[in-house]
Amino acid sequence: MINGKLWFKENLRTTKYNNGTNIPNVTDNGTWADLSTPAYCWYNNDIANKPTYGALYNWYAVETGNLCPTGWHVPTDAEWYAMENYVDPTINDPNAAGWRGTDGGTKLKATSGWNSGGNGIDSYGFSALPGGYRDYYVFGTFGNAGSYGYWWSSTESSATYAWYRNMGYRHGSVNRSHNDKRYGFSVRCVRD
Repeated sequence: MINGKLWFKENLRTTKYNNGTNIPNVTDNGTWADLSTPAYCWYNNDIANKPTYGALYNWYAVETGNLCPTGWHVPTDAEWYAMENYVDPTINDPNAAGWRGTDGGTKLKATSGWNSGGNGIDSYGFSALPGGYRDYYVFGTFGNAGSYGYWWSSTESSATYAWYRNMGYRHGSVNRSHNDKRYGFSVRCVRD
C-alpha cells in the first residue's frame, strides 16, 4: 500500500487479457518493430526471464484496458505522480519530465538485482527490478535489463506516444518521459 493505493509488487507477467483472450506473443524482431496492435514478449524472447522481470508489453496491449486482472488497472500518469510525490515529496510538479526528485527511485527499487551497486532500499515493498525494454526502431532488439526498468502508464501524450516511468542503476530519482507506443515496457497494476 502506497498513499492509500495497492500496487503490484512485481511486474505483470500475464499472457492473457482479463477476459481470457490470448495476448499475441511476438518473437520476431522485424514483426515487433512494425506493430500497431497489442503484443507481449519475454526479455530476449527467453521465458526464463518471466519470474524475475515479468513480460514486456507494447502500449497497444495497455490501451485495451484488459491487461490487468479484474479489479486492477494500469496506472494513469496522474496515479504514478501521486505515488511518486508521496514517496519523494521533492517530485512536486506533475507535468515535469526527465529525472525528478532526489530519492524516489532508491525508495522504490528492490534491494538486489540492479547492476553496479544500483540497488534500492525498497521502503514501500514496490520492489522495482530492471527489466529492460524492447525497442522498435532498432528492429525489435532488447536492451538494458539489469540496469534500467521501464513501466508504462495508461496515459497517451500524443497519437503515437504514451507516458512511462523508468528507474536506473545510476539514479536515485525517477524519470518521467514519453515514448513511442511500439516500445516493449514492463507494467505494474494498481487496485481500482
